[in-house]
Amino acid sequence: MGDIQERQPARGLTFEDVWAMFQETDRKFQATDQKFQETDRKFQATDRKFQTTDQKFQEKLEKTERLIERLTKKTDKQLGELGNRFGEMAEHLVTPNITKKFRALNYAFTKAGPDVKFTDAQGKTLTEVDVWLENGEFALAVEVKSYLRLQDVKDHIKRMEILRRYAEERHDTRKLLGAVAGAIVKAPARNYALEKGFYVIEQSGDTVKIDVPEGFTPKVW
Repeated sequence: MGDIQERQPARGLTFEDVWAMFQETDRKFQATDQKFQETDRKFQATDRKFQTTDQKFQEKLEKTERLIERLTKKTDKQLGELGNRFGEMAEHLVTPNITKKFRALNYAFTKAGPDVKFTDAQGKTLTEVDVWLENGEFALAVEVKSYLRLQDVKDHIKRMEILRRYAEERHDTRKLLGAVAGAIVKAPARNYALEKGFYVIEQSGDTVKIDVPEGFTPKVW
């Protein structure tokens, strides 16, 4: 018979082997945990940078908003002062020439004055008229603007209604007419004013002109 080889039994894992495996696994976990911690530190650093950037952005935004607010207030004030000066200039332009212009339209006004207030019995101001013209038959209220807008015409309609009630309470039976005047008058405001029966007075060189289109009939309040 041939030689019989004796088979060695399989060698099992020893305690040292298992312990070595655990140590290797623990080392890998520690390395992974260290990487996670490093990543977390980087995220925290990035977050702090974002917070710092956001804070700086908010500060700049608030600073810009405060600057815009100051500039807006300053601009509004300047525009208001400029508008008042234009308004005064427009009234000075209108008042000296207006009686002559309306005389050409067969209105012989004997009195003309700027900034006329109408008050009730208690002294409360009901309305104000930029230029007021009158005679024994007619009274005419002129609203003067540097830039006549559609809303100005609508406001003058309400003013005319107040003036009509004021006259009736005092048994003033004169015919009440209305006009709007402007250094600048755009077509929408002009057309609407004419439609509502207002005379439209516009700047023309160093004086003014009154628009009276064909077929125009002034409204009597």
